[in-house]
Amino acid sequence: MITRLRLCIAGLILVIISLFLFSFTIQKMKEDFLKQLGLTQSAADHKIAGSLLSGSLDYYGVRKVLMNDRATVVKDLAAYAKQYAASDAFKKEYAALKESNKPAPPQKIDTPEEMRANMIKMAKEFVANSEEGLKKATPQTKALLEQMLEQAKKNLKDAEDPNNKTIKAWAQNYEMLKKMTQEGWERSMKEWEAAYPANHLLYIRVKLQNFLEATEGIDYDAQLYEKNNKKYFVKAEYERKSSRWKMAYRAGKDAVETARAFASQWISEIK
Repeated sequence: MITRLRLCIAGLILVIISLFLFSFTIQKMKEDFLKQLGLTQSAADHKIAGSLLSGSLDYYGVRKVLMNDRATVVKDLAAYAKQYAASDAFKKEYAALKESNKPAPPQKIDTPEEMRANMIKMAKEFVANSEEGLKKATPQTKALLEQMLEQAKKNLKDAEDPNNKTIKAWAQNYEMLKKMTQEGWERSMKEWEAAYPANHLLYIRVKLQNFLEATEGIDYDAQLYEKNNKKYFVKAEYERKSSRWKMAYRAGKDAVETARAFASQWISEIK
């Protein structure tokens, strides 16, 4: 039970930091904290960065963290996250993340003339391929290939017809399609700019707010019962809570409320 709770505490810590930052590369870490985890700095770099980037949690060495240190650990990691958020390294990573999520330019809509040219080109290629196939036809396949060639020539004739219904319909709707495509792209750009503001601290503020919402109203005194070696909440409504809420419950009040206080303070500083 104690080991499980320690793991939950560590899980909460990483979730907290992952909510603060989308990526985490440790340059300076307190030596005593790394010793508690039984990690070298390079191993900490790899494991914590990997956990945050992949969205998973790596619990190696967490059992060595003392129970009464959990609030201190949260404070130390959260303070480092805040410090790292102001670094050029984080700003560079944020810019890369923002760029990687930028909507692609709007897809070009073929003009009626381009559509006709493409249809004619494809029809001519189909005719040429059918003629080549007919030359190599066997008595068993000749009739079928002749039908295919006839259809290919009909398709070419239709494509070259100035009154082609498909092309006429395309011409009638071309401007509307082009406008809809452009407007859709502009909406995507606005959503992207809102999700990834120029000020990286505003991005962090949203993550902090998400954390506060996810850990609001936790009943730290909630009762559990055991069934088939697994613990469940006595109150059924708690079983429907999110995995993050449950993790915070298991981590305990000291760790969670310390993190919440830190998050609230940081939010108030971000303008």
